[in-house]
Amino acid sequence: MGEMGKRKLDTGWLAARSTEVKLTGVELTTTHAPSGPDQPWMEAVVPGTVLATLVKNNLVPDPFYGLENESIIDIADSGREYYTFWFFTTFHCKLSGNQHVDLNFRAINYSAEVYLNGHKEVLPKGMFRRHSLDVTDIVHPDGENLLAVLVYPPDHPGRIPPEGGQGGDHEPVKIVDPHLVSSFFDSYKRVYLHVTTGLVNKSARVAECSLNVLVTTEVKGGFCLVEHLRTEHVSVPPGASVQYTFPKVSVWHALQKLIDNSHHLISYLYELKQIFLEFLLVALSFYKPHLWWPNGMGKQSLYNVEIGVEVKGFGESDMWNHHFGFRKIESNIDSVTGGRLFKVNGQPVFIRGGNWILSDGLLRLSKKRYQTDIKFHSDMNFNMIRCWGGGLAERPEFYHYCDIYGLLVWQEFWITGDCDGRGVPISNPDGPLDHELFLLCARDTVKLLRNHPSLALWVGGNEQVPPEDINTALKDELKLHPYFQISTQSGNSQEDIFPLLDDPSQYLDGTRIYIQGSMWDGFADGKGDFSDGPYEIQYPESFFKDDFYKYGFNPEVGSVGMPVAATIRATMPPEGWQIPLFKKLSNDYVEEVPNPMWEYHKYIAYSKPGLVHDQILLYGAPTDLDDFCLKAQLVNYVQYRALLEGWTSRMWSKYTGVLIWKNQNPWTGLRGQFYDHLHDQTAGFYGCRSAAEPIHVQLNLATYFVEVVNTTSDELSNVAIEVSEWDLEGNCLYYKVFENLTIPSKRTVPIFEMDYPKSNNQTPVYFLLLKLYNIPDYGILSRNFYWLYLPGGDYKLLEPYKKKKVPLKITSEVFIDGSAHEIRMHVRNTSKKPDSNNLLYKNRFIERDSDGDFDVASLEAVNSRIEEKKEGGEANALRVTEVNGTEVGVAFFLHFSVHAWKPDHKEGEDTRILPVHYSDNYFSLAPGEEMLVNLSFEVPPGVTPRVTVRGWNIHTGHTIL
Repeated sequence: MGEMGKRKLDTGWLAARSTEVKLTGVELTTTHAPSGPDQPWMEAVVPGTVLATLVKNNLVPDPFYGLENESIIDIADSGREYYTFWFFTTFHCKLSGNQHVDLNFRAINYSAEVYLNGHKEVLPKGMFRRHSLDVTDIVHPDGENLLAVLVYPPDHPGRIPPEGGQGGDHEPVKIVDPHLVSSFFDSYKRVYLHVTTGLVNKSARVAECSLNVLVTTEVKGGFCLVEHLRTEHVSVPPGASVQYTFPKVSVWHALQKLIDNSHHLISYLYELKQIFLEFLLVALSFYKPHLWWPNGMGKQSLYNVEIGVEVKGFGESDMWNHHFGFRKIESNIDSVTGGRLFKVNGQPVFIRGGNWILSDGLLRLSKKRYQTDIKFHSDMNFNMIRCWGGGLAERPEFYHYCDIYGLLVWQEFWITGDCDGRGVPISNPDGPLDHELFLLCARDTVKLLRNHPSLALWVGGNEQVPPEDINTALKDELKLHPYFQISTQSGNSQEDIFPLLDDPSQYLDGTRIYIQGSMWDGFADGKGDFSDGPYEIQYPESFFKDDFYKYGFNPEVGSVGMPVAATIRATMPPEGWQIPLFKKLSNDYVEEVPNPMWEYHKYIAYSKPGLVHDQILLYGAPTDLDDFCLKAQLVNYVQYRALLEGWTSRMWSKYTGVLIWKNQNPWTGLRGQFYDHLHDQTAGFYGCRSAAEPIHVQLNLATYFVEVVNTTSDELSNVAIEVSEWDLEGNCLYYKVFENLTIPSKRTVPIFEMDYPKSNNQTPVYFLLLKLYNIPDYGILSRNFYWLYLPGGDYKLLEPYKKKKVPLKITSEVFIDGSAHEIRMHVRNTSKKPDSNNLLYKNRFIERDSDGDFDVASLEAVNSRIEEKKEGGEANALRVTEVNGTEVGVAFFLHFSVHAWKPDHKEGEDTRILPVHYSDNYFSLAPGEEMLVNLSFEVPPGVTPRVTVRGWNIHTGHTIL
């Protein structure tokens, strides 16, 4: 018998424009197969769009670079034939006996003809659906198979409105769309796993099957612990599709009968006992399971659930496995704030996250990029991602990494006026042209994604609701199972006495709410009025004021997102490097006038004439691109830290959550992003990382009270706050410690009002350092550094501060495992310490639990790259770098970067190694202060990495490694 298995066909594809291929699909897959990338055939990008293939082969310019997108002909002008393409590949498939093979497509935009070895199949329309073809009788079991797919674009591709928009197997019995659901009892100490799966018998005779469910957990060393193994016998008629549920349906029917006849309960006691005995024999029950928690609330524990089917006389027929997390998500409208409140495993979650468009505008989707994207969100301490309705349902790998890193997912269906319904003229206010096709795609998406513990809710559309018939159907098909509805009754409910009335895994979903639109039912004003936003620069203190946003949960609030100068140079020609003109207006405000390329790439200005003075000019007029982008990073950090701190300051009293517009860009955009399309972070990334800490100390910029935020489930006790303020000369102007503090769980608590800058010894610009630490061991729980100016002032005194030479000492250690590198660095400001006995230098950082994606234990310290240093006669594999300086002061706005070292480096060449995960970046150190910074990244083959440090007053760049 041949081996059972699955193979991805995501490499080795060729593509050609259909009008340039004079052969039929039958000829391509029989007698005239293309032999390689010879005209008109070219190497194809799969997965990816037709445009991605054209870009790869330099047939169109890169639409992400400069204004090149303008030179690419739009389908509305070219016609559909121009973008109708053939895709061709070959594969081998070894079959024996009565094995079956399916050809599966994750999605095709928009319809296709499939040719395999001369046989034709037509795939139905719809880009948000899966397709499966039984090709058992078509494949050559011992030879090469020729596959050609003719892909047609949408029938009605439409035209962009003038004002634009933002949108963007081998088996006789097959396992189909299993559904996993967990239900909890006894205060989450007992959980039941419910499993329903489809079984399709593709043979012409009855299939006598053994259906197995195996649940395992991974332990140290790569070994797995078997938690449950259950086997059931199932008979599947020839050519039939059946649904089978664990535990046995008869048990649930008996329970239902008992409840319906509760007045006879005494006479049914014996029967009840027998029913529960039978239930316990067949139920997949767990006692005190490891729970799945969102990021910042606990570990993301996952079990591996494997479903297998064996057919009598054949053997193993199909196998399916999925990582599954035990957790319960509840949601209701909070009576205090009016915002939507989420609970996970009974614990309220204060939502801090952002909006996601899609991974890549050309759909060059990869597991590696998904992992980086989602880990970035985890690194920012976010706990929710909203998959915006103008994007798409991402590939399963996206949701897998949300499971791994603890990001709750708000999944929106494809209804948005940005893509359909607004514009001049209005294109289609009633939504999609084919409502049945939309619902078919929606149901298929639900089945694809519903087993992911990270998935928190379904939403009908962005800033509008689906047409009435679609909305009604979604409400009905995504209704909650009774157990997952929030009960307001006190005491024991029927769910407490009887595990369930009917099996939840037989619902289409049943475990998550459906909200009809992004501004309804606890989001924005809850009524669908345009009450999200704003989307521009703000004064940092505005976010803390009571009148900034009056609703409990804001699904979209946006601001600036300028990347670093190296990204501008890498994505635009020199004419795009011109910084904005600063136009002084009669009302004393300044208007930024960006160059045409920045405007095309959706640049958001750092000023809002009439409301907000230019925040970059606070630091002085920028002189060139590097100066402008560095000052923009200062503003990015302040802006997004203040945004999240302002929301968190009113946690539960005014707000239940906020989502920032937006986390990232699917192309080289210049607005609302925390990392650019090349995967380099802005300073706003680290402003968010600081503000969204689970335990956080912060300054309320409106009241000047120091506050402590505790979003965890545990009370903080025996903690202290250390406050120090510094001037530009390195003097400690103010120092105070507040000890023996207790911070309740799930609270933001104002601790004290700052005396400075109300005191007499004011300085126009000063630095504020806040530390929250454990008293017993001086372990730092939170550290927060501000640069501030007196009311009515600005930061212009920081311009001459660039010349202050503050010494640094950086001790680094390198670990390498293949291409993976980790660098641990202790960075110390070695300028003279102030003469005081404060606790500033006794503190040590408490590292968060490892997320497991970088196994430090397996890394090898490489001495060949590390300068040997002798201390006390012992060799220490450390490298020490010193940045010379003689002055005392704050080492301000330090940031690391990693580059590929090249002996033949060309001027202007982008040598950055991306992505890099930093434990912190864009940070500052007070005199004598030390910080631990970890970097992890992968190095391309044959490349030697170099790590450099720059800062506000370290601008030449010093090589650390």
